[in-house]
Amino acid sequence: MRVSVSEAKGRLTDLVRRAETGDEVILTRHGVPAARIVAIATPASREARRDALEAILVRARRKRAEVRTVPDAPDLYGDDGLPQ
Repeated sequence: MRVSVSEAKGRLTDLVRRAETGDEVILTRHGVPAARIVAIATPASREARRDALEAILVRARRKRAEVRTVPDAPDLYGDDGLPQ
């Protein structure tokens, strides 16, 4: 929903409620988008943050293991300097 800044002054409470429910609220100045009202995300619980961090660490360990299996550049070329 688009609302002019001057109109938003009188409807701020309603606009904030709409943003909290997920509506996109864009404030315009002379018909040009100037700002957006968005709801603040609910902070994740301690358990959710811990689980997310653990998932990141697991992926990082997998990536690190994959990188170690890649041959080095000298392994790709023969003694004559040509690709093997």
